[in-house]
Amino acid sequence: MKERFIKRENLLPFILLVVCFALWGAANNMTDILLAAFKKVMSMTDTQTSLIQFAFYGAYFCLALPAAFIIRKYDYKTGVLVGLLIYAIGAAMCYPASKTMEFSHFLMAFYVFAGGCAILETAVAPYILVMGPAESATRRINFAQAFNPVGSLLGIFLGKEIILAGLDVAGSVERAAMTSDHLKMIQEKELSNVSTAYLIVGVLGVVLAVIMLLKKFPKSKADSFGSIGDSARRLFKNKRFVLSVIAQFFYVGVQICVWSFTIRYVMENSDIVSEEIASNYYLASIVVFSVSRFIFTALMRYITPTKLLHSMALIGTVLCIAVIFVGGWIGIYSVIGISICMSLMFPTIYGLGLEDVGDDRKLGGSFIIMAIVGGAVLTPVQAMISDASTINLSFTIPLICFLVIVYFANYMGKKYKKVLSR
Repeated sequence: MKERFIKRENLLPFILLVVCFALWGAANNMTDILLAAFKKVMSMTDTQTSLIQFAFYGAYFCLALPAAFIIRKYDYKTGVLVGLLIYAIGAAMCYPASKTMEFSHFLMAFYVFAGGCAILETAVAPYILVMGPAESATRRINFAQAFNPVGSLLGIFLGKEIILAGLDVAGSVERAAMTSDHLKMIQEKELSNVSTAYLIVGVLGVVLAVIMLLKKFPKSKADSFGSIGDSARRLFKNKRFVLSVIAQFFYVGVQICVWSFTIRYVMENSDIVSEEIASNYYLASIVVFSVSRFIFTALMRYITPTKLLHSMALIGTVLCIAVIFVGGWIGIYSVIGISICMSLMFPTIYGLGLEDVGDDRKLGGSFIIMAIVGGAVLTPVQAMISDASTINLSFTIPLICFLVIVYFANYMGKKYKKVLSR
């Protein structure tokens, strides 16, 4: 008899947790748009605006492990509720930041906001893995992650229609010539649009938390992983797990680097001068990313995850070369094509890394979520290359990231071929 994809008694929690995937998807992709927005609002360099991603993804590194302790002491549901609460608080902090007009205050708000996302991901992802048969765990988390970009589309819509559409047409030269009062008036309006967009997703987080609080969940307490030291030693003796952490670091790096600078790349490689119009190509990237995730999830019934991962990493490498050395419209469409390649990577790397770690899954999941710090580390590096040379050459960083993933997929495919074959 064929195994169930999801246990019947876990269907309602599964649906609610899938909504969480969409919620942090909105958070991640709204942040990507902020780099182009703050560059214009405050006349910043790429390196300065990359601090947004440093604060956002740095929070994942700091909060993922505490999240594991929360779900260990209480249960998965408590971890999700705590994550949603912090998510909403961080979103609300954007309002006072828009009043002070201090970039550092926005960074603090984004850090808290992302901290909520980190706790959510740490609690939700391992829960998804154990909601059904182990044989379908990787396919199950790919299915859940397929709804992440649905939230991304919401985040992009809010970013495009509220943040970017609300930007004044004045560029850096015109702003430099303005009186301080005139410039402040324009910036106040632009930054208030930022806070409005974040307050909307914050309210959605509160609504979801209330629904989850009122609904009865099946017992979902995480199994204890025992001594943290013993668990960590077992995990880091497992080469498969270690490589998955490294691969996730570079995958998140390539995702955040590519999406953070898509708008900038389009404007530099075409005659488009409006951030709002250029964001349509970023939106196209998320659409193909979303559709591709469902396609790859279906393909995993017939093709092993490692084969798909290896093929897409190779294609992503080729597309990065086109982005760097060809440019123009070919480069722009190559940037969009990279999103197709990336669509299956995060959940596949996560699922493969935790496939044989047993009771260490909870701590192991935290370490893989901590690897999201790759977005904080590598985005500023790409920004510095962009400031020092060109936006095209800065895509050398995503190219290197894809090569690391090629190695990971190749290793996993050879080492565990018998285990992964269907």
